Amino acid sequence: MTDPASPPSPQLFFETINAFHRTAALKAAVDLGLFTAIGSTPSTAAEVAERCECPLRGVRILCDNLTILGFLTKEASLYALTPSSSVFLDKNSPAYFGDAVNFLLAPGLTEAYSDLAATVRSGRIHTSEHGTTAPDHPAWVEFARAMGPMMAPTARGAAELIHLDPSRDTRVLDISASHGTYGIAFAQKNPRAHLVALDWEAVLAIAEEKAVAAGLAGRFSKIVGDAFTVNLGGDYDVVLVPNFLHHFSIADCTRFLRRVHAALRPGGRVLIVEFVPNEDRITPSPAATFSLVMLGTTPEGDAYTFAEYQQMLGEAGFRDATLHALPPTAQSAVIAVA
Repeated sequence: MTDPASPPSPQLFFETINAFHRTAALKAAVDLGLFTAIGSTPSTAAEVAERCECPLRGVRILCDNLTILGFLTKEASLYALTPSSSVFLDKNSPAYFGDAVNFLLAPGLTEAYSDLAATVRSGRIHTSEHGTTAPDHPAWVEFARAMGPMMAPTARGAAELIHLDPSRDTRVLDISASHGTYGIAFAQKNPRAHLVALDWEAVLAIAEEKAVAAGLAGRFSKIVGDAFTVNLGGDYDVVLVPNFLHHFSIADCTRFLRRVHAALRPGGRVLIVEFVPNEDRITPSPAATFSLVMLGTTPEGDAYTFAEYQQMLGEAGFRDATLHALPPTAQSAVIAVA
C-alpha cells in the first residue's frame, strides 16, 4: 500500500499500464516449457536455451525478467524454480497450472477489457449481450479441461467442512460441475455418497471422464441443462455451488437458491464456494478485485459479501449461514442449512 507521506511518484502508473508485459513473460515461459526445462536442476541461460531450442538472448532476458517477477531465483549464472513454480509450472508436477493459460487468456475473455470504460458507461458488456453467462458458452469447455488442478486444494478443503452420515447412502448435487473436482472430492471422502453433476453436455463429458478416472463410475450420474430451469431432482444431502453465483445478480441468485432449497432434504446443506470480500469491498485484495472480472465478463455479476449471501440465503429459506476460509486459496465457503 502506498505511504501517504511519500512524495508523489509515477511508479504505480507505469507498473500498472505495462502490466501486460508480466502476462506476456509468463505466457511465453509456459508456451516454451521453460519451467519444465529447468525442473529440479539449476541451469544457465545457455542450458535452458538449448533445452527449449531457442536462441540464447531471448531466453536469458526472459529468465532474468521471470526472476525479477519472482518465478525464478538466480545464483551467479544459475536459474532455479521457486517452490511455487516447481509445484504449479513444471509439467512434471501433478498440480501443474500451465494449461490454465489457455482459458485465462482466451480472446473471448481478454477482449472484454479492451474498452472497459464503455462497459462502465453503458452498464452493459461491450463485447456481447451475455458474456460468459451465455448458454453453453464454449469457454467453459476450456475451463473444465484446464482448471481442475487449480481447484483441487479448494475442493479438498470444502469437502472437509461437511460430514455426511457414513451409515446410509447419501446424495450430492454438484451445480455447474465443470471439471468435477468439487463433487469428486466429496464422493472420495464419503464412500456412500452418490454424485450428481449438472452442466452443459460438452462440459459434463469432461467431468464424467474425471469421475471415472477417480473410480466413481458406479456412483456418478449427470443432469444436462441450464441450472436455472432444468429439473434438479431432490432428496439431496448436499448441494455444491462452486464459483457459480458470482455470474448473476442478487435477485437471480436468490431465485436460484430457492430451487436449491427445494431440492434438498430437510436439514440438508448448501455449500457455496466464492471470492467473498469484506464489507469494505477492498479487502482482502484477491477476493475484492474479482468484482472487476465480473464487470468485464458478465451482465450483472459481482463479488458478493457474506452479508449479501446471508440475505440471499435467508430469502431463499435457508438458515444458520456460516463463512469458512479455504486456505491457502483466496476463496471462502458459505454453508447454510435447509
